[in-house]
Amino acid sequence: MRIGLLTEGGYPYVGGDTGLWCDRLVRGLGQHEFDVYALRCGRRHEGDGWVPIPPQVRRVRTAALRTAGDDGATLGRRARRRFTEHYGELLGAVCDLREGSATEVADRFGNALYSLAELARDTGALTGALRSDHAVTALERACRAPGAPRAAHEARVPDLLAVTDHLARALGPLSLDWYGEDALAAVDLCHATSGGPAALPGLLARHFSGVPLLVTEYGVQLRAHYLALGPDSAAPAVRALLAAFHGRLAAEVYRRAEILTPGSSHARRWQERCGADRARIRTVHPGMDADRFAEVGEAPDRADADTLVWVGRIEPGRDLVSLLHAFAEVRKEEPHARLRIVGVPVGAEGEAYLAQCRALAAQLFPDEAEGLHAVGDNPVSFTEVGAPEAPTLPDAYAAGAVVVLSSVVEGFPVSLAEAMFCGRATVSTDVGAVVEVIGGTGLVVPPRNPRALAEACVALLRDPERRARLGAAARARALELFGVEQNIAAFHGIYLEIMSHCPVRRVAVDEAGEPLPFAVPAEAHVPGRWTVPTLLRGSAAPVRAGAEGAR
Repeated sequence: MRIGLLTEGGYPYVGGDTGLWCDRLVRGLGQHEFDVYALRCGRRHEGDGWVPIPPQVRRVRTAALRTAGDDGATLGRRARRRFTEHYGELLGAVCDLREGSATEVADRFGNALYSLAELARDTGALTGALRSDHAVTALERACRAPGAPRAAHEARVPDLLAVTDHLARALGPLSLDWYGEDALAAVDLCHATSGGPAALPGLLARHFSGVPLLVTEYGVQLRAHYLALGPDSAAPAVRALLAAFHGRLAAEVYRRAEILTPGSSHARRWQERCGADRARIRTVHPGMDADRFAEVGEAPDRADADTLVWVGRIEPGRDLVSLLHAFAEVRKEEPHARLRIVGVPVGAEGEAYLAQCRALAAQLFPDEAEGLHAVGDNPVSFTEVGAPEAPTLPDAYAAGAVVVLSSVVEGFPVSLAEAMFCGRATVSTDVGAVVEVIGGTGLVVPPRNPRALAEACVALLRDPERRARLGAAARARALELFGVEQNIAAFHGIYLEIMSHCPVRRVAVDEAGEPLPFAVPAEAHVPGRWTVPTLLRGSAAPVRAGAEGAR
């Protein structure tokens, strides 16, 4: 089977958020061929380079998602008229909040989106048109129309320009040359590793060539956009319009995908709230490399009984401020307790937040010394993986008896699953998929509650037998649910299921024009009666029961 793997800001680039998972998936499914289509989000990816590519990856094509300026061809009068009509219709669907049929609005958005894609295929690109005065004028008209968000009615010129620029980037995949017979039209299945712009090429391959689409979301893209559009990040009109656009795009992705694979029940609920059909959802937990944590997990005695450990990316959503205040309460009960914070700041905001946390730690915990002639130190330490105090990620988890997660925002808590692989007792805040991942093998407290966090930490620091019992249960649960093998087996089965129900109908010939034997995967010819009309609602091609429909 030939898979078109669609990524955004991840695989095959070094350091991509989804890079490790994609690499393990591709290497684990060596019986299939992969074509990787990667949207890069900035120049940082170009500088980082690629991870080593396994032989089953036949090709890698990349494109910049955040292209600035007008690098597209100028549209003629007729094409410009078509663009204004279709783009205006798309914006009309985005801004239409009046009560009515949700299906009608979704159809309106989808039809306009695919009409723009067809225009881009006919004219070469829409990059310039999406940033033109015509686009700004169409947006202003949609903002003033009846049924538009109240905030949109008050949009000023800077707001219109900001939204137009964002939509031009989000709709950039419309202008890519990825949809021909030598590209996505030649694959048997498109697998998007996230929603949003990464899934847009899959929607277009489905529209143009009938290629089925599988969408995996370990962090819900729509939720990420909502969180990024905070009150301090943009004007009310910008937030309202972008939230509406990404909501419509997510609904179209969920409606057209043959199968959705959220990484947790938390992500699944988001998809269902956006209109996804439950019959087409399969929860598949992320596949993680358990072997790298085996040595630590099988040697729980390495831990310092008085040390708490926090591991993760340093940013405001991790709420290290509450953790530091909670640790101040812990120190009142356990004077010898120590806290190790191991992480890397994310961007300029993360750097500023790290500086704030360092200053707070210095204020709450002045350097302490055992005697008059001893050098004092702080019970709170900040370090990164690779430093002498934490040479590797397993060493970071091994340093403490209890691993703490203090976040106020989480999708799938990767650091929590890693701590479970290490056999560590955990204290976590009840956010995202935390309760689903923990499953009773750790303590869970409300977010933004330093006192509750402190009480749970003290309870585990004082009870080594309970720590050992919870750690062993956590490791057993992680090995059963979150290993690479389970993830690969699940996706292998899903690939076969989609291929057998939704084969791409194409005639393959060689250079002489003769039919190519075995050009269609055997899974496309599996006989049998498929009783799943609801499963494939909205799929690219009709499915008939029995062997006749699989010929």
